[in-house]
Amino acid sequence: MSRPAVARIHLDNIVHNYQLARSLCPHGNALAVVKADAYGHGAVAVARALSEHVDTFAVACIEEALELREAGIQQPVLLLEGFFTADELPVIADQNFWTAIQRPDQIDQLAAADLSQPLNIWLKVDTGMHRLGFAPEQVVEVAKRLQALPQVRSVTLMTHFANADLAEPAGRIDVPTQSQRLFQVAEGLGLNISMANSAALMAHPRTVQQWNRPGIMLYGSSPLDFQSDIADQLRPAMTLESKVIATRIVEPGESVGYGSRFVADKPTLVGTVAMGYADGYPRQAVEGTPVLVNGQRTRIVGRVSMDMMTIDLTPIEGAGVGSVVEFWGEQLSANEVAACADTISYHLFTGVTRRVPRDYCN
Repeated sequence: MSRPAVARIHLDNIVHNYQLARSLCPHGNALAVVKADAYGHGAVAVARALSEHVDTFAVACIEEALELREAGIQQPVLLLEGFFTADELPVIADQNFWTAIQRPDQIDQLAAADLSQPLNIWLKVDTGMHRLGFAPEQVVEVAKRLQALPQVRSVTLMTHFANADLAEPAGRIDVPTQSQRLFQVAEGLGLNISMANSAALMAHPRTVQQWNRPGIMLYGSSPLDFQSDIADQLRPAMTLESKVIATRIVEPGESVGYGSRFVADKPTLVGTVAMGYADGYPRQAVEGTPVLVNGQRTRIVGRVSMDMMTIDLTPIEGAGVGSVVEFWGEQLSANEVAACADTISYHLFTGVTRRVPRDYCN
C-alpha cells in the first residue's frame, strides 16, 4: 500500500539518447552530464546504466562526484563548476576527478597544492555568457601558466553558449560569434576544445569538437525552440504518473479548488489526483494544462495544491478512481507542459521531489 505518485525512469531510453548524442560527434568524445541528480532522474542509477557506454561523466561539484565514486562508478568525473576551496584538490587528485578552473586565485591554490597525481584541467573561457571564466585575451597566458605547473597533466579549453537553443537570437550574442572567439584563442595553443552542449550538438555542427557535453538531451527532452529531426529521435526518460483518488460531479456555477479559479459552465466530472506542488508539479500551471488519463488527453481544472490537483474526467469514458494519470513522459511532452507553466523541462525534471519514488525500468 502506498501513495500512487511515481516517476518511471526508462533507463534504456537514456542509453538510446546517449548513443544518439555520441553519433553526432563521431570524431570526438561525449561526456554524460549527470549533475543535479541526473536532472532529477537519479545520478547513480543513470551512471550505472551508462557505464558500459560512457568514458567520462560530468557533474556540477565534488559532492555529486563523490556520490558516483561511492556507488562504484570508476570513470573520470569532470567538475563543471570546479573546486570551491583548496582542500578539495587532494580529493580531486586521489579520486581521478577532472576540474574546471575559472578565476586566477584557483591557479594559485593549485600551484600550492601537494597532490598524489597531476590533474586534467578544463579552463573556462568567457566568450559571452558572462557567468564564469577568463576573458579571451587572458587565456593564452593562463593556459601557458597552467601547462607549466607540475600539478597539471592536461588543459582543455571550455566555453558555454548563451543562445544555442534559439532559432533567432534576435540581436543577442550568437553561436558563431562565441565559437569564433574560442577558435581564435585556441589557435596555436594545440589544446582540446569543448563547446557543444545538447543544443549546440543538435543544431550547430561546427561547434562539435574533441569534447562535447550532452545533458538535457540524454533525458529525452529537446532544448531547442524549433523543430529538429534530431529532436524527433529523442526518447523521454521520465514518465511522471499518479492515479485518481476521488471523483465528483461539479454543477454549473460551482467552483473547484483554492481561489475558485475554475467555475464549471456545465456538469463536469472532476477527478482528484494524488499529485501536487510538494511532489514537484508546478503550481503555476495554467488552467487547461494537458494531462493524460488512461492514455487519453484531458486538462487540469483549478489550481494545483500541495498534495493534490483536480482534472476534468468528463471526456474520458470509464474514468474514475484508480485511473492512471500521466503528467509528462512517453505520451505527453514535458516541453508542452513546461510551456503551460512558463518554465522549461529542466525545471520540471529537477523539481520532482524525493517523496515521489523513482521506478527504474528498461
